[in-house]
Formats: sequence, structure tokens, C-alpha cells
Amino acid sequence: MAITRATKNVKLGDKVKKKTNHVFVFLEIFAQEGGIQSYIKDIFRAYVGLRQGYKAEVFLLRDSPDRLNPFEEENLKFHYFKNQSPDLGRLQMVAALLKCLLQSRPQQVFCGHINLAVLVQILCQPLGIPYTVLTYGKEVWEPLKNQEHRALTSAAGIWAISRYSRDRTCLANSLNPKMVEMMPCAIDGDKFTPGSKQPELAKKYGLTGAKVLMTVARLWSGDIYKGVDVTIRALPQIAQVFPEVKYLVIGRGDDQPRLAKLAKNLGVSDRVVFAGFVATEELIEHYRLADAYIMPSQEGFGIVYLEAMACGIPVLSGDDDGSADPLQDGKLGWRVPHRNPNAVAAACIEMLQGDDQRCDGEWLREQAIALFGLDAFQQQLQKILLSSVIKSK
Repeated sequence: MAITRATKNVKLGDKVKKKTNHVFVFLEIFAQEGGIQSYIKDIFRAYVGLRQGYKAEVFLLRDSPDRLNPFEEENLKFHYFKNQSPDLGRLQMVAALLKCLLQSRPQQVFCGHINLAVLVQILCQPLGIPYTVLTYGKEVWEPLKNQEHRALTSAAGIWAISRYSRDRTCLANSLNPKMVEMMPCAIDGDKFTPGSKQPELAKKYGLTGAKVLMTVARLWSGDIYKGVDVTIRALPQIAQVFPEVKYLVIGRGDDQPRLAKLAKNLGVSDRVVFAGFVATEELIEHYRLADAYIMPSQEGFGIVYLEAMACGIPVLSGDDDGSADPLQDGKLGWRVPHRNPNAVAAACIEMLQGDDQRCDGEWLREQAIALFGLDAFQQQLQKILLSSVIKSK
């Protein structure tokens, strides 16, 4: 009876050691918080629940074992290579990864960032092990360097989180879109849930009785595309219709002084509240303070839109980016020209008036979870992994 690579076991004494099916290679997961890290964690949540009972080894270049890892278990083994000398850490990871590939011969290697693709190609190609490159957004939206381009085009597969990101990556790097599998971001509907505004939290930020617009974003000078400044410019128009409007900005970064000065110059500094960094576990209560989530940005996808929708909060995004997917081309939210304060103001007024179906929190939550909940995410992951097995045969 034939034993497939997916189920082959090797006996060691009285124990049975499961064969490694997949290898994942990432820059970092636990040392930083952000959309990419959240996405990767969702991959692991889905992976350990797959009915095939796959086993994987995970290599993390910039993480160390002293950080809490809730995903460490029998079928998911982690290797950490953070070092005071980045070059030494990289060499140690290369050696350990090569040893793993030689000993385990996994079905597939998943490269978690374009910056690791050349390394993964060099190790996998001579061994005949197929690899897939995971992409997220702007890191692949411009023409890549020759080595990185070759590594991407030589991959057995490419993942993209949105149609926009797929199309922009393919256009910039002359790729065939058929190479690209769609693996969108996911939302945990059990974690992000609707609820009433906490009076104590509203009081803390001076939001009692206010109509609250909210944005969650990094406030870095290199990330002005997030559109916080555009929303601030829209506030005077919004305030003419809703005098009680306030804007809660969650996030930190070196661009905050510029944004605060802009609010002062426009005479709306009393309407803009900079909350600073808010830990993920406290974010749900902050979403519940909002009457509308506003981020006229240019995103590869925009997980924050899903988080807001799962909390029953209507959303606004830019109209030329990956947010077309979570907002379903405008079916689930407002999409406006991302640098246009007048368009943002008009949409915010509609949202705060609440007459549109897209303001129906219960309906919005149902739609978001049906399309992007963890169950849908896991089904898509299972489909891609099974497809990669068929292609490798």
C-alpha cells in the first residue's frame, strides 16, 4: 500500500515521528505588531485546525524564544534566530533551514517576505523543493531588483491579499496573474464584537455625547497615505452638520506633531484626540466608541476595516487600493478619492446620518464574517495547500 508524502511517518523507537509537510520562513512575527504580523498569526490559527493534521516548522529571523508564542505545539515547531549580530543570526538560520530541508524534504516551503525570497530560492531549487512567496502590499508594487524578480518568477506560487495588490504586483514585475493565489486577510468574529460605548472610556478621551470618527494607523511621516491629515481637513465641513463631531486617532509616530499643528491651524484641535498606542486586547472597546471608522488610505488590504465592521461600525476607505476587497467594491462601505477632504466630509456626513444600509451594524458584521471570518480563511488555506500537493506531483 502506497504511503503519500503527506501522511508518511517514521518510527523512532516506540514513538512515531510525523513527517514535516511544510516549512514557513518569516522575518518576524512577535517582535512587532502590525497588519503583516496579524495576518501571519491568522495563518497559524487556521493551519493547526486543518483536518489533514499537517506538521510544519517555522523559521523566524528576527524573533527570539523569550516572547510569548501561543502557537507552539506538536505540529508547529518554531526556530528563532534573533542575534545581536544580524549577519550571524542570518547565517545560523540558513544553516538550520538547509539542515531541515535536507532531512525532511517538505512538500512546500512558504517564504514570508520578498526580502527572504532569494535565500529560499537558493536553498530550495537545487533540492527540487517547490516554494511559494507570500506578498502583502507595497513591498512588491514597484519593479523588483533582478535577483528578487528571479526568485519571485521562479516560485511555484505567489500569494496576494487582495486583487489590487495582485494586479499591481503583476503589472510592475511582468508576472502572470494566474500564478497568484488569493489569500485575503481574516477577521476573528469571536474577538471583535459589537457593544455599547464604555462611559469611562468616553470620558477619558472627552468623547461623552460626541459623534465619534475613528482611525487606527501608524502616525509615521512615511505613512501619510493613511489619510489622517485628510480627515482632519474634512472636520470643519462635518462640524457644520454635526457640531458634536470628534475625531479619535489611535496610533503613534513621528508625524503626530505635524497633524496636531494642522488641527490647530484649522481651528479643530479641540475635536481631534490623539490616543497614542492602544494594545490589541484593548482595541475592541475603542472601536465601540466610534460611530464611523474613517481611513481614506492606500492599503494592500486593510484589516482595520474588517475589525471595525465586525464591531458593527460603518467604514470609509480610499477608492484606489486593496480596500475594494473588504469593502466589496463599496457594497459594505464608503470608498472615496483618498486625498480629497471634500469627498471625505460628504461621506462622513452620510455615515453619521445613518440612513444607509451600510450603517446597519448587524448586517455589516454578518457580511464581513461570512466573507472574511476565520472559517472562510481556513477553507481557503486548505484549498491552496491541497492544490500545491497536486501541482507538486
